[in-house]
Amino acid sequence: MLFGAILLLSWLVLLIRYPSKALPVSLAALIGLGLVTTWVLWQESRENRHLAHLQLRISYDEQRCPPPQPLALTLTNGSPAALTELRWQIAAYRPGDNVNLAERLYESPRYNGPGNLLPGATWQDCLPLPTLRSGYRASTLEFRAERLHGTFSR
Repeated sequence: MLFGAILLLSWLVLLIRYPSKALPVSLAALIGLGLVTTWVLWQESRENRHLAHLQLRISYDEQRCPPPQPLALTLTNGSPAALTELRWQIAAYRPGDNVNLAERLYESPRYNGPGNLLPGATWQDCLPLPTLRSGYRASTLEFRAERLHGTFSR
């Protein structure tokens, strides 16, 4: 914080004292910063567009999945790019309710997707339950994937 304040103060002093030399350098730095910001925002919107095309369905299914991992996951990549990495958190809700019953603890399971999922491909897996608040049975809840973070190939 102190370093940034000193840097800003020095830049203002140079701009006031030597405007003919500091102004072109400042404009070039501002244009460069604007280009980098534009590129980062474009990349982020591209990733969000691709994430919007993913179909992720999670259901409690003890018959298809073993007891330690009773959540059945089906992921379909509907985007035009290959999915290279995917991370998410699972939320649990009572039907018709909007209160998340999954606790966010440090020891909660981490959910990661397949290493490489081509466009149009489907991936199925069984997942462990998140830590639920006491008094709720997993078989009576709806599960949703939230806070998706993913990367796609170019």
